[in-house]
Amino acid sequence: MLTSMFHLARPMLFALPPEQAHEATLKGLEAGVYPRDTAVMDPRVAVSLAGLNFANPLGIAAGFDKDARVPDAVLGMGCGFAEIGTVTPQPQMGNPTPRVFRLVAQNGMINRLGFNNGGHAAALARLRARAGRGGIVGVNIGANKDSADRAADYVAGVETFWDVASYFMVNISSPNTPGLRDLQAPAVLDELLGRVMAARECKAAGGTSRPIFVKIAPDIAEDDLAAIVARLVANQVDAIAVSNTTLARPGLDGIADATEAGGLSGRPLFHRSTVMLARVYQLTAGRVPLIGIGGIDSPGSASAKIEAGATLLQLYTGLIYEGPGLIGAIKSHLAEAVQHSGKSSITALTGAKAEVWAAKPLAG
Repeated sequence: MLTSMFHLARPMLFALPPEQAHEATLKGLEAGVYPRDTAVMDPRVAVSLAGLNFANPLGIAAGFDKDARVPDAVLGMGCGFAEIGTVTPQPQMGNPTPRVFRLVAQNGMINRLGFNNGGHAAALARLRARAGRGGIVGVNIGANKDSADRAADYVAGVETFWDVASYFMVNISSPNTPGLRDLQAPAVLDELLGRVMAARECKAAGGTSRPIFVKIAPDIAEDDLAAIVARLVANQVDAIAVSNTTLARPGLDGIADATEAGGLSGRPLFHRSTVMLARVYQLTAGRVPLIGIGGIDSPGSASAKIEAGATLLQLYTGLIYEGPGLIGAIKSHLAEAVQHSGKSSITALTGAKAEVWAAKPLAG
């Protein structure tokens, strides 16, 4: 019934420009119009990572709830965690519109939003207002476009949201803020993470610490990936998210809107991001948990991410095309996959096919 309800509503949403459809979705969630997850928690899909206990490995990626408007709705729909942001210290409008484009036949999207958000203060107020409700809610932190010291913006994110964040996701991989991906260069990354980790150490001196995750791009040159991953490992990040959107346009020659500037997400990103995921898994020898992102729009694609090396999963564009029923379908499929494997936990399947995926060309 849930799937048929979504397919009835989808034409109305798709009749709106993408950003208007997104706003309508957020308003509906704020009003409590969403399917509640009533399924009993299945321990086979539970995940423990960096001191956090996830009821299941599924979350919605950053960009969906930039300003912390609906984390409880995301959790209520059955996700094991929610992530707000990317949020910057000062509010910013982002890039000029139009800046989001649907590739409907390909189940893809292109966006060049540019970290549009209401800033730290507004998001902090909303997260403080939900204090005591529980659930894992991470904060994805970024830098303002015009910042004179971008590392300071990330430090400010850690300091501002310390009391309300379950974890921090350091976003250095958006293609829509000029120069942001330069922060992935090994020497610059060392300086950035050194300051972020020092801020965490200072804040944690009085009690509990917070995990630091880092989100990387799928467009890192093959020759540079090992050096970047080595710096992430050396700086003892708690998890690596693979990946953000891509500037590549795989298989999209001649497709309307595919030439628009911005990051590509959805099904066309699946192959590249999954190969990258597997390669990072191999480079870390499976010792650093990975979050698989990019092109998850079916139960099968979710399983493939885990087998390529993911411990947690995030999706966004897949929900736009498949609807909220996808969340429950993925969780059921993962539980069945564990049962068929003869194992007791979904984490036992992590990396099972990493070698196969890592051997594939990025542009496959």
